[in-house]
Amino acid sequence: MSDQEKNGVALAEAETADAKPSVFSREFIFGKLLRWITKGGLAVLDYGLISGSNFLLGVLLGRWMSPDQYGAYALSFSIFILVSFLYQALLLEPLSVFSGSVYRDNIRGYLKATVWMHWGISFVVCAILASVALIGRVYGHSPVFPIALTGMTIATPFVLIHGLGRRGFYLKISPGPAAFGSTFYCILVTGGVFFVYHEGWLSAFTAFLVMGFAALVSGIVMLFQLNAALDPATGRPTFRDTWKRHWEYGRWALGACVVGWVPNYVYVPVVSSFSGLAAAAELRALMNLAAPVLQTYAALSMLFLPFAARVQDEGGRAAASSLTKKLAALFVAGALAYWAVIIPLRLQIFHLLYAGKYSDSAYLVPFFAIETIVWSASLGPAILLRAMEAPRALFFANLAASGVALIFGIPATRYFGLRGVVASMIFANAVYVVVAFILHGRKVMTLKSPTLNLSDAVPAD
Repeated sequence: MSDQEKNGVALAEAETADAKPSVFSREFIFGKLLRWITKGGLAVLDYGLISGSNFLLGVLLGRWMSPDQYGAYALSFSIFILVSFLYQALLLEPLSVFSGSVYRDNIRGYLKATVWMHWGISFVVCAILASVALIGRVYGHSPVFPIALTGMTIATPFVLIHGLGRRGFYLKISPGPAAFGSTFYCILVTGGVFFVYHEGWLSAFTAFLVMGFAALVSGIVMLFQLNAALDPATGRPTFRDTWKRHWEYGRWALGACVVGWVPNYVYVPVVSSFSGLAAAAELRALMNLAAPVLQTYAALSMLFLPFAARVQDEGGRAAASSLTKKLAALFVAGALAYWAVIIPLRLQIFHLLYAGKYSDSAYLVPFFAIETIVWSASLGPAILLRAMEAPRALFFANLAASGVALIFGIPATRYFGLRGVVASMIFANAVYVVVAFILHGRKVMTLKSPTLNLSDAVPAD
């Protein structure tokens, strides 16, 4: 190559380098911010389609069902929430963590192993739920609840594997295809509930069947999408090794989910036992108003978890502490904005959603708002503790909140009804936030700050 050609190549390389934006340039920062806004918006859309359809289902059931039927649905759904928490602890949450570390180069093979785990967990869960439904049918006082629980048992494996499929897209922080698959779920749930209502078949049992059918169809759609999107497997992790990793991580997360369910969902069975299924229906109608912000935060938490795992691994103590504060502030600000719109319109919203039903409890909406805002502050340390593979800390934080719910909440519910429920929920979540921040601070202090590699920084002679 001549000197002139070499000079031309060098000039072209220099121009290319100049054209490439610096990491501190405005173009780079805005480009990165735009990508995260887009991905965050798609994650919110994905969860919005799922939670929105479930929210609409709950509202329509509240309008069209008798209080006893709706109370049976609410009680069964609270049990399903517990099941989904356990599933998340043993499968989904470890999946998000290990896909960014141990199995980051073999996600397809890793997902194949987790599918087998799904069916094993589903078999055990369904056997337990079916047994509870049978016992309730024989010895229970209400025939409505066992039938509703039977419908939930049938739908559970399909709803759970739908969640597994959606989580698969988030492993590469790519929520767009998940939102596409969730569109089918939204259409089928909405259309299905209208169909069974107009045919005169609507009940808590058929409502769960509609959910299961919608999850099955949308899950098949996502299966084809995942098959086309994932890189070829470089191997197949054995079921035994995968389960061992998940269990070592998830055993504390499992306990955290159980004690985490108590301060938020134990009140549905408690209220139904003290005041009947109609009171449980009233509590569910109140809880529906918080569902949009809770589901939105679930979407953002799932999106931030792999990112937080990388941040604390690469940035160390300072990066983890900074991200925790930013996430906590973000979630609290979002909750404040949401309830600032809802509270002034609560009476009109109750009338619109429930056709005048349950309006007597609308005065409790501002107190539900306080509970949600307090809980939002805990998401910052909770995400980072999960990213640092420290679910044990969340177990103790939830254990403290559960103690408040059981010791203070049950008698408060017994003597003060829904007012006692809301007061104890605020108290329990405040305790959870304080303990979560304390344990997070202790865990962050164990992280090492990144050190500068002088051999890389100083050029060799």
